[in-house]
Order: sequence, then structure tokens, then C-alpha cells
Amino acid sequence: MALRQFNRAADLLPLKRGIRDFLVLPHRELTVNFPVQMDNGSVRVFTGYRVHHSTVLGPTKGGIRYNPHVDLDEVRALAMWMTWK
Repeated sequence: MALRQFNRAADLLPLKRGIRDFLVLPHRELTVNFPVQMDNGSVRVFTGYRVHHSTVLGPTKGGIRYNPHVDLDEVRALAMWMTWK
């Protein structure tokens, strides 16, 4: 959805193809897996994601979700939206 919104907006602007291609890709992505000992003593491994979409305007601010059903695509979209915010 974020990519579709970007493309619709970019179609209205006089952006060169190279700039458009640069703005659509994330600057950096980090995926981590970390173990957590649960209350019952079992250990579960959780996956976390951090996406820096663009550093052109300074430090990045990405989206945060604490949810076992979040995936990398959702975090990419949140990071992209924060760039445009």
C-alpha cells in the first residue's frame, strides 16, 4: 500500500527515474532473532525488524509494532510512511 501511494504521488511530480528509484528503496534493514524465556520456563525465539527508509533529511524514524504477526513488508511500509510524514 505504501509503495502504491508513493507511485501515485510520484507520477504527479517531475522526478527523474534515478531519484524515484532511490526514494522507493529502504536505506538499511536489520532482522534479528532473539530468545525469550517464558514464564513456564520454555524458550521461544522471536524475530524483530528495523528499517531505515531514508537518511536524506537526517536521522531516521521507523514504525514500531510489537506483534507476533508483523512481517518485514509491514515494517518497510511504516518506515516509508515516516519518511513522508
